[in-house]
Amino acid sequence: MEVKMSLGPWQLFLVLIIILVLFGAGRLPQVMGDLGKGIKNLKQELKDSEKLSSNEPDR
Repeated sequence: MEVKMSLGPWQLFLVLIIILVLFGAGRLPQVMGDLGKGIKNLKQELKDSEKLSSNEPDR
């Protein structure tokens, strides 16, 4: 049996409402900005680790 887990439009709407209730409309831009910075840092670290692993000689 295969289980597909995907978010439909109603689920996304519900998640957004919950986030809005938890953080409030005033803090939402700050939270999204911090999330964006975190994703940017994660991508940069992944690129850096790929560069390091490609520079290492094969054992």
